[in-house]
Amino acid sequence: MNHEFARCFTKDLDSLAKEVALCDEDTLLWQVPPGIANSIGNLTQHLIGNLNHFIGATLGETGYVRNRDAEFSERYFTKAEMIDELAKTSKMLEKVLGSLSLEQLDKTYPHEPFGYSMTTNHMIAKLVGHLGYHLGQINYLRRITQGSKS
Repeated sequence: MNHEFARCFTKDLDSLAKEVALCDEDTLLWQVPPGIANSIGNLTQHLIGNLNHFIGATLGETGYVRNRDAEFSERYFTKAEMIDELAKTSKMLEKVLGSLSLEQLDKTYPHEPFGYSMTTNHMIAKLVGHLGYHLGQINYLRRITQGSKS
């Protein structure tokens, strides 16, 4: 089954890769302006980890092991690697989400990351929203830091 959410994820991950590509690796990608908690690079690492954990490892049994703290505290991808990881994440999402049946989507998600039970479909919807939320932050952060150059 071709899952509708896969298109949402791939569109937003493509937009995120374009945002990262517009950043200078040595400054803008890792810059944290006053009053801002995270850099574009750290937010991007966080999104890669989030999707590979909650969809890849949990639903697709990819074996991905997440280190959430490192997503925010380390620079473990170069700009080029980050763009490559976004493409790999997109392909993983297409594969995993495309393999889920309607019955699987209606089942209870195996974990309760928000402290309550929900269907897999509901969890996927939350993850789409999470990606969109951080994509908007990244776009805005890039524009205000760079001086609205596109």
